[in-house]
Formats: sequence, C-alpha cells, structure tokens
Amino acid sequence: MSQPILHTGQTHCYNTNGQEISCHGTGQDGEIQAGVPWPKRRFDLQKDTVHDQLTGLVWTRDANIGGFPCTWREAFEKIHELNRKGYGSYSDWRLPNRNELRSLMSYQTRKPALPENHPFTGVFLGWYWSSTTAAINPAYAWSVHLEGARMFYGRKDQYQLFWPVRGKSLILPATGQTKCYNERGQKIACTGSGQDGDLRHTNDCPHPRFKEVTGIIHDRLTGLGWYCGDDLNQAPVSWQESLDAVRAANRSRLDGITNWRLPNINELVSLVDCDCHSPALPVNHPFQDIRDGYWSSTTSFFETDWAWVLYMTKGACGVGYKPGKTFFILPVTTLNSF
Repeated sequence: MSQPILHTGQTHCYNTNGQEISCHGTGQDGEIQAGVPWPKRRFDLQKDTVHDQLTGLVWTRDANIGGFPCTWREAFEKIHELNRKGYGSYSDWRLPNRNELRSLMSYQTRKPALPENHPFTGVFLGWYWSSTTAAINPAYAWSVHLEGARMFYGRKDQYQLFWPVRGKSLILPATGQTKCYNERGQKIACTGSGQDGDLRHTNDCPHPRFKEVTGIIHDRLTGLGWYCGDDLNQAPVSWQESLDAVRAANRSRLDGITNWRLPNINELVSLVDCDCHSPALPVNHPFQDIRDGYWSSTTSFFETDWAWVLYMTKGACGVGYKPGKTFFILPVTTLNSF
C-alpha cells in the first residue's frame, strides 16, 4: 500500500513578483493542494506533550527543551537523559528523522514556519537537528530552520537545537537511510545509536520502488507518477515558465495524460533516498538525465517572489528566485488518473 504525502499547508497563490493572486487556473500548490489534508484541529495538547493528529507523532510541547544549542552527539545524549528521567511519563523519546521534522512545517506561515495556532512553546527561529545523516558528507546531518522551513545539512560538531519526538507515524514515507555514522563521518554500527538508520521509524520502501510503464515512472511508495522524458528540460527555466510548460503538456496530452502538474515541495522531497547522493535518489532508479535543481509549485511564504526547489544532487530543500531561469521541470500526476 502506498504512503500518501502530506499537504504542504499552502492555500494562497502568488505571482512572479510575489503579489498574491487568485489561485484559479494557476497550477500552483495553493490551487491544487495535493496531499493529505490537515485535520481542522491538528494538535492535541496534553500538558507537557503535543499529539499531532495528522501524523500520529507526539512532540514535547517545549520546542527548546534542551535550553541551549548543542552538537549532534550531545542531542542524542540529552534525549537519553530525558528518557532516563521519564520526561512526560515516557521513556521512548528520540531525535526525529528529517521526514518527521519536516512534517511539522507549514508553507503558509513564517517566523516560525509552523501551523497557525500551534500550541508549542520555546520555539527558536533557528536550525534544529534531525537524526538523519547527510549521505553526501556523513560528517554532517540534516537540519530544518524554523524561521522559514529550509532544510540543509550542518556539521555534526556545530551547535543547533533539538526537538524530541516519540511514536511511529503510519503516514510518513521512509527516508531510505539504513546506515549510521559518528560525528567524524565514520561508519559505525547502528544498534543503540538512536540514529535514523538504527530506528527507521518511517515506513519501509517497497522493492522495487519504481516501475516504468509507457514512459511514466510509477512510484510504489507514494502512489505518484513521474514524467521520465527530457523534452521539457532542454534548458533551465523560470518558475512561471515551468508552470506554463506543464499547462502546455496537458494541452498536448503528453504521454496521453491531461492532468500533469508541477509537484509541490513535499511531493518532490518524497523522491529523496537519504542513503544516496549525486543524485539523492534510490539505487537503480529509472530516471534519466537528472538535473541538479527542480522547481516546485510551492511559493516561499518567507519571500513570496521565491519558490521552493529540490536540489537533487544533495537532497536539500531550498528556494529559487522566481524570475531566474535557473531550474528544471519534473511533472507529476497521480496513478489513479491513468
């Protein structure tokens, strides 16, 4: 059974200059709103903990429970101490993997990029550690910045905050990470490390994950279909040009499909396998002529003349200036539309 992708939270649309516009006919994330919708009451406050009713995960209410920034290794040690003391009457807290940490992000808010009316306290507008090592350089680990939701990797001996989580989500897809590394980037045994490669708390990938059928790549993990041709990617384009190109592909019934869309940022990031880099796609993937960066249909609410981009070499989630002809197009559709 495929794992659905979460809605980004974006409900508005913006033009190239960052001005809010009507969503109708734009093909933007705010119009299509693909993914699992958020419940009307997403968070359930339970004294010192918060239950996310979208993902099923439980977070500490205090988003800065450690008090001060710490290294990656120290974050694991401090969570171990929380478990020893039974914080909130639980002893199974852990450092979230990058999919779990990103699941808290809203792409219609900023400072912090958390859902409106969230119940969390102590939220710091800075970088937060995940338990997922960056495959492109194992001395680094993935982090999310709560000011605007950027996701990049930081050196494990740098100082960042951490936000403990517990429980297992039945909805979040796997990160793909199966290996573990110390702060120097050396491979270590996973057992007892508390790292993503040890716990693997998101759902496993099917094998094989991808199947190519009549020119469309079926992702058996997420239930999405990806265009695998290269005629839309002869040169980098601007954001609006990418939306226009997908609209033209639908008019011409590209590969017999009339509802291609520019993927939102959550759909793009779902392709990433955190055990891999250059590109950050699963081993034996069928994609050809992979480009370094792909536009999403999701505007950056931090600066609305920018849009979210997946950097495919690293697996990072950043932004691009909408007018710039800097990134490429990877159209998507849903399998039940075939």
